Amino acid sequence: MTSPEPSSIVLIGPMGAGKTSVGKRVAKRLGRTFHDTDAMVVRAHGAIAELFATQGEPRFRELERDAVEEALSRGGVVSLGGGAVLDETTRERLRAHRVALLTVAPRVVARRLGEAASRPLLSAGDETPIQRWERIYAERRPLYESVADATFDTSSGPLENIVTAIADWAEPAADIPGVTP
Repeated sequence: MTSPEPSSIVLIGPMGAGKTSVGKRVAKRLGRTFHDTDAMVVRAHGAIAELFATQGEPRFRELERDAVEEALSRGGVVSLGGGAVLDETTRERLRAHRVALLTVAPRVVARRLGEAASRPLLSAGDETPIQRWERIYAERRPLYESVADATFDTSSGPLENIVTAIADWAEPAADIPGVTP
């Protein structure tokens, strides 16, 4: 008999929403491990921009799906890349975990994204990076919302307030014996 997969607290959302920054702090606050699936792909396969350029987006999405599976199997707090929810298998896997959608206003994300060249989906086409970001977010938002258990906006206020809100949302079930967060 195999033991059940440990339950994770998963952060999803668009590029620039702060999933990594918030995730690290939530993990520390809850005394859990932190796994960033983009960082896992980079460690194993190299820079994401290079993967897109040499192997294409479909191959990157396969590597990303594998990283998500591995991170979820470890438990803790998991930050997914913005496009991870495009994969149906990933969306199905997320149903066994607590999923927080981080949102951010376009006016704020423009400052956070900085150099679009490091983000292959924002550096292609005739649109400005922020126009492309807005279009991609609009396309993905229904997928984010379909798997999210809660939504937290990261557009304003101290980062610690967002971390506290997510930790408070995630903690209650963790403290009740027999209840998986």
